[in-house]
Amino acid sequence: MRSIAQQRRRGRDLRHKRIRRRIRGSAEQPRLAVYRSLRHMYAQIIDDESARTLCAISSLEGGVQETLAAEKARLKRSRILGKLLAQRAKEKGIQRVAFDRGGYLYHGHIKELAEGAREGGLEF
Repeated sequence: MRSIAQQRRRGRDLRHKRIRRRIRGSAEQPRLAVYRSLRHMYAQIIDDESARTLCAISSLEGGVQETLAAEKARLKRSRILGKLLAQRAKEKGIQRVAFDRGGYLYHGHIKELAEGAREGGLEF
């Protein structure tokens, strides 16, 4: 018998595999992959053809933590994280990405991160 946490993890893994069958990152349109833990969020832009991470951001990074600390609302922090990721991507010349929600529902923090990245200038 699996615990509820194991069942949720397995369901997310299956959804992620199903999504990854359709989404591939390339040099022209890399993949924006999102991971969410209970406390933090991580996002990276990946070129799957060359198996390289082009840029990444985490809510644990020093400069990012200071920026996020000013905002108390947790959902707004996710939006700010998306804007900061878009800013880093623009510096590297990335404008179009394929959004990989990582098996999570497109709702709440995942949606806010995506909206923040769009506001920052990334095209999905």
